[in-house]
Amino acid sequence: MSDLAAKRGAVPAAKKALFLVFHIGSERFALKATEVAEVLPRLPLKPIAHAPLWVAGIFAHRGALVPVIDLSALTFGTSAQARTSTRLVLVNYQPQPWSEARRLGLILEQATDTLRCDPAEFQPYGLDNQQAPYLGPVREDAQGLMQWISVADLLTAEVRALLFSAELSL
Repeated sequence: MSDLAAKRGAVPAAKKALFLVFHIGSERFALKATEVAEVLPRLPLKPIAHAPLWVAGIFAHRGALVPVIDLSALTFGTSAQARTSTRLVLVNYQPQPWSEARRLGLILEQATDTLRCDPAEFQPYGLDNQQAPYLGPVREDAQGLMQWISVADLLTAEVRALLFSAELSL
């Protein structure tokens, strides 16, 4: 392949990003793939006493304890269905650019597809949902609307203090 052909092929891809697509019920959502550390099958979890219902528990992964939240329960109050396509997705949770990134597990339904698109295709939807600041812009395609989830905005300060050490609960 010539240098010119390589540059031509790289220009459109430079604007595009890879997203992990998943469902909550019949609704589609996406996580930016750069925030995803690993996709695992659903695993047994140890519950955390007095945690919000959407905190699914913790598990040991490569020598570290990882807290896990059920994104379906967080978003719509209903636990994720136990499907063969339900995954435990480890994300790099970093609520502030200066804070250390930590592993956070997300239980996601039908987390088996990816999408490569220009992030600018996701547009604000006009609502300021302060109860769910992690719900980002939406993208329309032939299958309907898909909403971008912001990993950094998933947890409140109180839940960060519960799940992680005090240094993250700024």
